Amino acid sequence: MNPVLPGSHPDPSVCRVGPDHYLVTSTFEYFPGLPIFHSRDLVHWRLLGHVLDRPSQLPLQGVRASGGLYAPTIRHHDGVFYVVCTLVGGQRESGNFVVTATDPAGEWSEPRWLPEADGFDPSLFFDDDGRAWWTATREVRSPGQTEVWLREFDPVRLKLVGEEHVLWRRGAMHNAVWLEAPHLYKVDGRYVLLCAEGGTDFEHSVVVAFSDEVTGPYRGSPLNPVLTHRHLGRDHPIAATGHADLVCTQNGQWYAALLATRPYGGYYYNLGRETFIVPVSWENGGPVFSPGTGRVETSYPAPDLPEHPWPVPAQTDGFDSAKLDPAWLSLRTPEEPFWSLTERPGHLRLRVRPESITDPVTPSLVVRRQQHQNFHASCVLEFTPSSRVRPPAWCCCRTTTTTSGCCSAPGVRLPWCGGSADVTSCSRRPRSRTVRCGWG
Repeated sequence: MNPVLPGSHPDPSVCRVGPDHYLVTSTFEYFPGLPIFHSRDLVHWRLLGHVLDRPSQLPLQGVRASGGLYAPTIRHHDGVFYVVCTLVGGQRESGNFVVTATDPAGEWSEPRWLPEADGFDPSLFFDDDGRAWWTATREVRSPGQTEVWLREFDPVRLKLVGEEHVLWRRGAMHNAVWLEAPHLYKVDGRYVLLCAEGGTDFEHSVVVAFSDEVTGPYRGSPLNPVLTHRHLGRDHPIAATGHADLVCTQNGQWYAALLATRPYGGYYYNLGRETFIVPVSWENGGPVFSPGTGRVETSYPAPDLPEHPWPVPAQTDGFDSAKLDPAWLSLRTPEEPFWSLTERPGHLRLRVRPESITDPVTPSLVVRRQQHQNFHASCVLEFTPSSRVRPPAWCCCRTTTTTSGCCSAPGVRLPWCGGSADVTSCSRRPRSRTVRCGWG
């Protein structure tokens, strides 16, 4: 069953409301932001939509590649869903914010920006005494050295109140870097602080600390890291495990949603950081990830929940709907319409504009995630070539900062940005405006 969300779905956060589980992931500089998924069995997930789907909610203009939305957390309390997140490198707004909704499918509120909340990777914890707490990470001293801090959160006024408390500094391992992604839980009367450590690549890990009081002091577990794959080597099929969030099913089973990568063709992971689900047990008050193996597996026994599959998403898109399928994204927030599904029904019309994919702008571009190591993709482009404008392109990107190669055909240029598939066809019939392109 793993990954449960293939393709770029990093930094997962999950919560449960009755029999329903909801999960959000990071989207960085892409719009709409923060996809929200729904599951009733933790195996099958459906995309409900996006938390930030209106331009007014998400000012991504000018954000650098891999800037934007980092590490959301989703929580539910007293009939209200809360998502907190960080916008990194925003030119109009930047920093931490909170949005709310009574229906996770939307619509969600406009962001409430919190200038008093510094750092990144925020999370919310609702204690059983009715108080709510905000945790986050911030850098201290040298780059990569961080601390986790806590402050009370007012869920009505959506602001931080009271004094600040530093919960954990320097992390579990000596000279560790990037102690981040803090989440608080209360298990059997004791507070559990779960964090990521080591950075988000090969040395990524999950670490844990405990306290009898929500404000600390917290003490790291002698078993840290409680999950990592860095000792398995770069040839292991799953790498970079970390950034976990815990959820308890209605039947009392614990699971973690976390990110990991699946390198192939060497230590390359064009699929990005994906979402995995791992069983968790508790021993002596601490979490045991993937009991019996201690590593993330590709499959586990299904949770003790009624199986609940959803309709399988269509593998093709004929653009015959009134709205663009939510699987499609644009690069940064569009400030003007550059596409239409109504001007020519059954087609996606993109307006040619001078903006480039490699600049911190919003080009006339729609993209979707690569979700499989082996795949075939194809499309039909119809246009009238002109030397005065940049021609349409059919591209596969891992990053938009560089274009590493291209495939050309009469009247069309196909950038290839850090991909690994082979372009299998690109042709145009004589005197025709139609170009058929594919790779696999």
